[in-house]
Amino acid sequence: MSTPVPVPAIPPREHFAYCPRCAAPLAAANESNRVECRACGFLFFFNPTVAAVAFAAREDGRMLFIRRAKEPGKGLLAPPGGFIDMGETAEIAVEREVREEVNVRLTEVTFLCSQVNQYAYRGVLYPVLDLFFTARVTNPGSAEALDDVSGFEWRNPLDVSADELAFPSMKAALAVLQSRLRTPTA
Repeated sequence: MSTPVPVPAIPPREHFAYCPRCAAPLAAANESNRVECRACGFLFFFNPTVAAVAFAAREDGRMLFIRRAKEPGKGLLAPPGGFIDMGETAEIAVEREVREEVNVRLTEVTFLCSQVNQYAYRGVLYPVLDLFFTARVTNPGSAEALDDVSGFEWRNPLDVSADELAFPSMKAALAVLQSRLRTPTA
């Protein structure tokens, strides 16, 4: 059996050669985030996919990090989270994603920062806007590795190295979190 050849991930716009409304050929993709059909006037904007991620702490201050079970970033650490579904707020999405991945519930969900990211999946390079939150875990003893998670660790966030994390956006958000944790509040 042969090993599948990986398909290079390309931006979403470059996957569209024909208008999804009238099937007319589209002009070649450019740097724009839009598809515009000169034949029928169809216009569509490609905007980033949005994800919600939590740096979730238990009472002793240690935070929950998962080990990714799948590519991209298989085996690397990540704070739990995932893509926001249609009709969800970021806060509801982060609570749902954390429950689905590690079976814990959050409280005191507070916005930390946003970071841009790219997520390669099935040959598409998705632009992503990651929304990072801090939160408290109400039931840390219930934590278990579930959806797309090979394991989890409770870590002091000041001891986590950016090199251990799966995505550049997570590395940048970790730096923001660590800076805030090192700076005493007045």
